Amino acid sequence: MKIIIPMAGMGKRMRPHTLTTPKPLIPVAGKPIVHWLVEDIISVCSEKVDEIAFVTGDFGKETEGELLAIADKVGAKGTIHYQHEALGTAHAVLCAANALKGKIVVAFADTLFKANFKLNENKDSIIWVKKVDNPSSFGVVKLNDDGSVNDFIEKPKKFVSDQAIIGIYYFKDGEKLKNELQYLIDHNIKGNNEFQLTDALQNMKQKGVKFFTDTVSEWLDCGNKEATVNSNQRYLIFLQEKNLNLKAKSATLKNSMIIEPCFIDEDVKIINSVVGPYVSIGKATVIEKCIIENSIIQQNSVLKNVNITNTMVGNHANISNHALELNVGDFNTINF
Repeated sequence: MKIIIPMAGMGKRMRPHTLTTPKPLIPVAGKPIVHWLVEDIISVCSEKVDEIAFVTGDFGKETEGELLAIADKVGAKGTIHYQHEALGTAHAVLCAANALKGKIVVAFADTLFKANFKLNENKDSIIWVKKVDNPSSFGVVKLNDDGSVNDFIEKPKKFVSDQAIIGIYYFKDGEKLKNELQYLIDHNIKGNNEFQLTDALQNMKQKGVKFFTDTVSEWLDCGNKEATVNSNQRYLIFLQEKNLNLKAKSATLKNSMIIEPCFIDEDVKIINSVVGPYVSIGKATVIEKCIIENSIIQQNSVLKNVNITNTMVGNHANISNHALELNVGDFNTINF
């Protein structure tokens, strides 16, 4: 089994954080988004995942090293593939052509999920879906009576289905997918000026591949600051339900209150403060005389005399005095 993760996008809706860190490596509840994604996919697979293929832009060797380390932590080989130009979802997946063999899962890297099913790897293909209230904002699948997929519809103007495609797909035969992706490129078949994965799926279906669906219990987006803060909250709740210790032994608390659930990383110092609920604090960050809730604070930052909620703060940031809601990137200094 292989996992293909296209993640070459610029992440413009997550700026300023993505100016210095690729979006899939932004931390949620103490781990990068893509790390949670990989772990959650592995948790529903019956077969061992032996390779994780990351499709990136020119993110640099440090980022590539982080991705390879994530693969190693879950017992898989990591490989790096490049998409130098944003030509669509089909093109992004095909950039990992060498990995499109045998059983594969394709997962776009700004999606997190929770699921109660085990993947049936004997089926031709499985599209992971979630029932939504407003299907006109999503790509959806229309189903036959036997549960197989009848059609793929992108942002339907009239109601045809409320089963939204969340961006994770299983294929029993990666070679078949690769051939259809290559066909789109070779014949310049585009939708909205891009090579679309759903066009390849339609071609596969017409050639006899049967698609089915599995429904996730929760679908979490990390496309912008508000969505990412909400995903952090949900993951902290998941981890609390597992009775996991979310506070590092080397963290220091002095005259402070922690309202669970919170993640507190190594060498964090919290002094005369109230932190939580739903706060994640990265390594070596200092919090002093603060009230913080529902926020993500990354590594090596210093916050003093601030009252914040629904906030993201990057690495090496320095914020002092009063605030209500912020979205602060790396190496910023803010005084009120």
